[in-house]
Amino acid sequence: MEKKKKGAYISKEEKYIPIDDPSGKWSELYLLPEWEEDIYNVYTVKKHGKWVMLKALKPQYADIPEYREKLQKEFDIRYNLCHPNIVMVNDLDIVPGVGMAIITDDVYGYSLRRLIDERRLTPQIVHRLETQLLDAMEYIQENHISHVPITPETIIFTEYNENLKLTNVGYDQKDELSEQDTRKDIASYGEILNEVLDNLPSNLPKLRRIAKKCSDGENHYRTVADLQLDMERRSSSQLYIILCCFIVIMAFILIWLTL
Repeated sequence: MEKKKKGAYISKEEKYIPIDDPSGKWSELYLLPEWEEDIYNVYTVKKHGKWVMLKALKPQYADIPEYREKLQKEFDIRYNLCHPNIVMVNDLDIVPGVGMAIITDDVYGYSLRRLIDERRLTPQIVHRLETQLLDAMEYIQENHISHVPITPETIIFTEYNENLKLTNVGYDQKDELSEQDTRKDIASYGEILNEVLDNLPSNLPKLRRIAKKCSDGENHYRTVADLQLDMERRSSSQLYIILCCFIVIMAFILIWLTL
């Protein structure tokens, strides 16, 4: 069967699932093994002709009250999150052949894992990790969201403009995050940054230093804001160097023109 899918990246292991919906609301359902989680399957499907994504309990967990409550709780938490770099949750609905599912925006792009494995990293992607990922992490912590570690598999870059989107963030909302919660986030960021740097053709020592400090004993960053500040200093330093070089080049041009 030739697929004319226009939506989230589907890996080679994709599985087309026939869907029986006399109402015509749901059609063209695909299982996405690349984005599978411990107790959840992730799908892409058309809802009223528009591509969306689904997150639903795996069949062996679907009828267990404890896990149904987990799904409901995650929906309640994520539904209240609104950030340009976090995939938006739209609804909780029953989908034929899938069951109760969290409905999110479709993400048309590629995971950071795939971009690393296929050696398709670009300077713009690195810049998005320096800015957009940290913005999303700060937003999550400001809202006291406790979650599984962020990994290259849960970071998606949209196909056309390489904007960063986190696909899975919310599990539990607390009155206040512990220092351990904050440190886990920062350590995860350092691991992601190190893996990206390991797969770049050029050496970026300042970024490597920042990655190391994310999990460096007593000298680690205490908050995402501290990490952002250090990253901004690095960016400002780069901008200053570029500006100085530009001024020097222009000065040489002016001298040459007056000779």
